[in-house]
Amino acid sequence: MSGGQTLNLFLNIGFPIALLVFAYLIGSLIERRHFANIRKRESELRGFPVTTFERLPERWQVSSAGLVSGSIVVSLDYFKRVIAGLRAIVGGRVKTYEPLLERARREALLRMTEDARRAGYDAVINVRLETSRLANAAGNGNSTAGVEMLAFGTAVKLERR
Repeated sequence: MSGGQTLNLFLNIGFPIALLVFAYLIGSLIERRHFANIRKRESELRGFPVTTFERLPERWQVSSAGLVSGSIVVSLDYFKRVIAGLRAIVGGRVKTYEPLLERARREALLRMTEDARRAGYDAVINVRLETSRLANAAGNGNSTAGVEMLAFGTAVKLERR
């Protein structure tokens, strides 16, 4: 092989593979850091009630209530998009999207809870989650670039006795 052919081979095969590996490593690092941040913030909010029940326990006396929400848009890195695209060919469980959805759900709940706490509320009840898929930049609708997750609920301030 001549030097020109080797360079051409690298540009056609090696460079795209190197970009995929780089995207995978950076995406994994960002994901690990985000999960670490989520775990830290969740531990700080431990003990702040966030529930899905619609009716309050009888012993709770509410002095005020309000709507609180938290939302996030999370994108999937290119490497995982490629893997998900390959999985779409044969069907089945798309494991590369699962951490994306978990991060989005937990982050949206955290943002909602932090919003309630900042506003002086004591708990959030009747919590609901909504999600929407975001189409890729090409706009052809064939793949997902990410998801938006919205968490919302009724924040309540309890009377102190």
